[in-house]
Amino acid sequence: MKINYQGVEQEIKEGSNILENFKDQITEDVIACIFNNEVKSLYFCPKTDGNLTFITYKHKDGKRIYVRGLLYIMAKAIEEIYPEALLTVNYQLSNAMVCHIENISITEEMIAKIDTRMREIINQNLPITKKQMTEQEAEEFYRTHHTLKGRLQLSVKERGQISLYYCEDYYNYFYGVMPISTGYMKVFELMKYGDALLIRYPSKSNPNELQKFQENPKLLAAIDDYEKVHTVLNINTLYKLNKEVEENKIAEDVLIDEALHEKKIAKIADDILKRRNVKVVLIAGPSSSGKTTFAQRLGIQLKINGLKPVTISVDNYFVERDQNPKDEDGNYDFECIEAIDLELFNKHLLQLLNGEEVEMPTFDFTRGTKLYNGNKLRLRDNEILVIEGIHCLNDRLTSLIPKDQKYKIYISALTVLNIDYHNRISTTDTRLIRRIVRDHQFRGYSALHTLQMWDSVRRGEEKNIFPYQEEADMMFNSSLIYELGVLKDYAMPLLMEIDNSHPEFSEAKRLYSFLNYFKSIPTEDIPSHSLIREFIGGSIFHV
Repeated sequence: MKINYQGVEQEIKEGSNILENFKDQITEDVIACIFNNEVKSLYFCPKTDGNLTFITYKHKDGKRIYVRGLLYIMAKAIEEIYPEALLTVNYQLSNAMVCHIENISITEEMIAKIDTRMREIINQNLPITKKQMTEQEAEEFYRTHHTLKGRLQLSVKERGQISLYYCEDYYNYFYGVMPISTGYMKVFELMKYGDALLIRYPSKSNPNELQKFQENPKLLAAIDDYEKVHTVLNINTLYKLNKEVEENKIAEDVLIDEALHEKKIAKIADDILKRRNVKVVLIAGPSSSGKTTFAQRLGIQLKINGLKPVTISVDNYFVERDQNPKDEDGNYDFECIEAIDLELFNKHLLQLLNGEEVEMPTFDFTRGTKLYNGNKLRLRDNEILVIEGIHCLNDRLTSLIPKDQKYKIYISALTVLNIDYHNRISTTDTRLIRRIVRDHQFRGYSALHTLQMWDSVRRGEEKNIFPYQEEADMMFNSSLIYELGVLKDYAMPLLMEIDNSHPEFSEAKRLYSFLNYFKSIPTEDIPSHSLIREFIGGSIFHV
């Protein structure tokens, strides 16, 4: 077979792997490879001609593999030292994972022992080997091993093979490519975090050292709130969700989940009412958080409280096109806060809050200028401004408005459902799947287009939204425990359209394989006011 690496073609023997054929080109920071636009282990044996590149921690898939390997080593260390302990990887918090351990109390002494054993395993550079079994072999394995590790794979019958990763006599299932040995994951820190265990790892930009840890108490509280509720419902893993579908119990779960959303939205509206001075409600969150539906549902709850919401679009306050800043590539940067006419925006807000009449602009995006078409606005005594936008948590947007007159809400789909105890579902993946479905349903974009734009969207969020999330007065978790079971039937056919001629193929295949684990949930079970209707259609609201 002929493998093209950096423009040079190299012949390799059938049955040989990437590591043995390219060992001279593989530097110590290489953790995996991409073959024909698909992420593969360095142990991968090509069966066709193809193109090869190597990936390091600075690549998004390289970081995923590093974190996956780190969690594998931690799980191994804990099982060796505390065999009775049940580790659960719950959710991501900055560059860290929050984990809980049942059957044993988390102490500083315990953490020190786990840390020591992990570093021993890493220093030994032990091989991590993928072993595959047929369904029959796997069923026999699970008859003789009383474990949940990897059992979920049996529920996807078309897989054909079941995979487990072995290191010495320890085995576990992790979704996705793993490092080929334990020696890669040298940089990490364990720390006690309340009643949880926090495992920290480097950022992509600086893989050789840990960043200073930043507390996110409001975000953590919002996640914990949902985590506890869904644990009470006994739906904290994909296996349990699928079981609810199989047993025809999912319709009630949908109603309970929707009721939880409504209860939280009502609580936010009540909190706004209690703060008598609030005149402006500001809503921000990353892409596909469900901001539009949330804002309209909040508006209903505000009306119940005697407050009439009046919406203002920040998009009508862009600066004139010739004044718009440009990015490093020379393109207009419409996401930076300097793209907003902050002086005019604040002037109009102050006038409205002082009871004055204001002629509101409408921004013409084709001509790149604000137009005034006689659209005038004056706030009545019972009216309250509701503003949605990516900069709404940044005080620069509303710098002239007194703090006690503002109420800031951060909204995101903070996923609390896990694949199993050691494999979490990424909040970012949930939002990406939402966006793939919405872009196709309402904007006519392909999944390929959405994936091509996603890295740019993420960079904008990391710059303009995430740094300000702790400034919020309230956080709303827009995730729904059942939503991926609904979205799968919309997203999977779109992902299937992407073939391996595109760099996005690996991401498409990863998401497709992940969604394949979910049992389908009927669309007719979803209420018309549900936030998920913003993405699949059929919403009672104008979205």
